[in-house]
Amino acid sequence: MNKEEAILEQYGLEPEHTYRGTIRGLLKEEINNKDAEDNEYLKTLCIMLFSVGEAEDSLLIWEAKQKNFDTSCYIDVQLLCGAGFDNTIDYLMTIASKEAKQEIDYLMKRKDTDFAGFSKREMINNYKQYYGMDI
Repeated sequence: MNKEEAILEQYGLEPEHTYRGTIRGLLKEEINNKDAEDNEYLKTLCIMLFSVGEAEDSLLIWEAKQKNFDTSCYIDVQLLCGAGFDNTIDYLMTIASKEAKQEIDYLMKRKDTDFAGFSKREMINNYKQYYGMDI
């Protein structure tokens, strides 16, 4: 069993909110893991936080997306907005950091394309299909 299979078996793709801190910790570890050769585990953790739906997780997912060129392509932009596009932007506007500003700029440039018709439920269902889970 690989790491993403193990984490999905333990917490599920839509983990309970009580596991949010644990998943955040695992994502931070993976972001800092310089030896990671496969980004699937990193993406899986981002999907799990997206499913939890807290705007506060957006910057951590952004950090994962910015880890390297491969992760910037591999982690879908929609994963930044588990709390919804507007709620995420509203939250980021309260954060006085360079990263928050960069993320806002990035999201606003994609609002009319990547977020046209955006549905969190549809995204989760697509990921369930990707992982071979029942919808």
